Amino acid sequence: MTTATENDLASYCAGVSSRAHAASRLLAGISGVVKNKWLIESANRIEQSQQRIMAANSVDLGNADQYGLTASEIDRLRLSPERILQIAIGLREIAALPDPVGEVIEGSTRPNGLQISKVRVPLGVVFFIYESRPNVTADAAGIAVKSGNAIILRGGKEAMNSSQAIVEVMQNAAADFGVPTDALQLVSTTDREAVGHFLKLSQWIDLVIPRGGESLIRRVVAEATMPVLKHYDGNCHIYVDKQADLAMSLRVVENAKCQRMGVCNALESLVVHRDVAEVFLPALAEQLATHPIEIRGDAETLRWLPSAVPATQDDWSREYLGPILSVCVVDSLDDAIQHINRYSSHHTDAIMTSDLAAARRFVALVDSSAVIVNASTRFNDGSQLGLGAEIGISTDKFHARGPCGLRELTTYKYVVYGDGHVRN
Repeated sequence: MTTATENDLASYCAGVSSRAHAASRLLAGISGVVKNKWLIESANRIEQSQQRIMAANSVDLGNADQYGLTASEIDRLRLSPERILQIAIGLREIAALPDPVGEVIEGSTRPNGLQISKVRVPLGVVFFIYESRPNVTADAAGIAVKSGNAIILRGGKEAMNSSQAIVEVMQNAAADFGVPTDALQLVSTTDREAVGHFLKLSQWIDLVIPRGGESLIRRVVAEATMPVLKHYDGNCHIYVDKQADLAMSLRVVENAKCQRMGVCNALESLVVHRDVAEVFLPALAEQLATHPIEIRGDAETLRWLPSAVPATQDDWSREYLGPILSVCVVDSLDDAIQHINRYSSHHTDAIMTSDLAAARRFVALVDSSAVIVNASTRFNDGSQLGLGAEIGISTDKFHARGPCGLRELTTYKYVVYGDGHVRN
């Protein structure tokens, strides 16, 4: 498809979208029991297809240099037997979750006897644009179909072979269980213009979720003719308060930054109260020395860490996805809140403190999808918050915010039962 003419490309995108739309209608009549059986069988077959999937992933890894991937991007692309097992486990976890479709959110009986229910229903068709992480392919397909939605998967070209292998396994399982195979389709062209064609097809696509760089997201927002659920950068902060347990804070900061650097909920920016900076910052530098992490700090940080690099204005809002940490020293809790609200991407921000009043003020005033007290930013994750796998972490406020699991891919409709009622 990469050499297709513009008309051929438009026709291809329309075909994928119209088939997804038809599949979404069929999904509405498929029970949760059947969807769960498909998920479990898909998990089993992914484990059984480990060699095939690893071979496809090896092709993608072999192309990494020509695509100019960074070390963190290659890490996200790489599959191993353990990561393939985690993909299968993720699908089984989705199967174990309650099916949101048909859930009665609320209901009432009117004085005239009409029975009113507000019932959860699928969105329809989701167009999902995402980065080179093959595990996301399985997660997104599983969440979408379990919640009754068809999904069009537009993964990065860097992971095309890996994603194709995973989707084919899941489609084959779908065919055996009566789940429409067009409910999960991987866009087979790497032509970037395809995205523009899909964004025009609001008659078939109900929601687009872009998960990638800021330029991609801004393009999607500008061109989309359907609602967009945005997954912006993860410039995540931790504020170490003057009343923080410093030993605990060292462990949490190390975990948030170093446990896995190339993910959106990793720590990128540290804010430290002036009263503890003299003790905490040198201890932190020692704690991080084995990784190692480049610290970019303000003047007060450089006072206690002479080896740090002077931070620029741009550093405060950067998502590094690698071994760099910006550090700022502030005079008060309110200064920390002001700094975070100004520079955060509103993804995940945390406070380390033993002062309950400070924690409550931080939670109330920091405007992010997840605000955490005395724990790592790495916990803003669907599985860690009990949602199962997620399709992304929304930094939007409508219609969903934070990790987007099954319920976040649904809407609702009103169902009314009467007995010959007429309106006067």
